[in-house]
Amino acid sequence: MNLESAINAVPVMLTIWAAVTACFVAILTYRGQLTRYEQERLFLTNINPDGERQQTEIVSRIKQIQPYVRVLGVATTIITVSIVAIWTLDAWKTIHS
Repeated sequence: MNLESAINAVPVMLTIWAAVTACFVAILTYRGQLTRYEQERLFLTNINPDGERQQTEIVSRIKQIQPYVRVLGVATTIITVSIVAIWTLDAWKTIHS
């Protein structure tokens, strides 16, 4: 792929980047809401089994969404680096022309 076709692909890449980043921010917000009320307690006895059950549910939900957080984070990073690299190469070419 040459630089001109890569530059022409930047608007499409920006659209994809916006969608992926929106999903990434949404899932981070969801994870933040899950952990917002998580209590940092160690249950040594069965005095409050309901609290222990709620905390176990929260931890299990966080473990379920963690792969999505990683994939969307990596995808956002790769797309961002690609857009910046194309823009930098175009600027470099323009300066040295």
